[in-house]
Amino acid sequence: MKGDRVEIVIDAGGEGTRTYEVAASRAGRRVEIATRRGVVEVSEVTRTGTPVRTARFMASRVLALVEHPVSSDGAEPSG
Repeated sequence: MKGDRVEIVIDAGGEGTRTYEVAASRAGRRVEIATRRGVVEVSEVTRTGTPVRTARFMASRVLALVEHPVSSDGAEPSG
């Protein structure tokens, strides 16, 4: 659903941490998370399941995955 988003916090080694965000940018799209073979994959997908954008990270480097779903009334959360 438009407004769904996932924040990914990564251990960047000597640089500290980095934060990435994948969001559903249009109506009818959603964000899906999958873990396969030591890789975390976060994808924005269409209604039919076709991936539009995909971000891949080594699972050993992922510190946190924070999901921010849109509220049931359709309004995006403030803050």
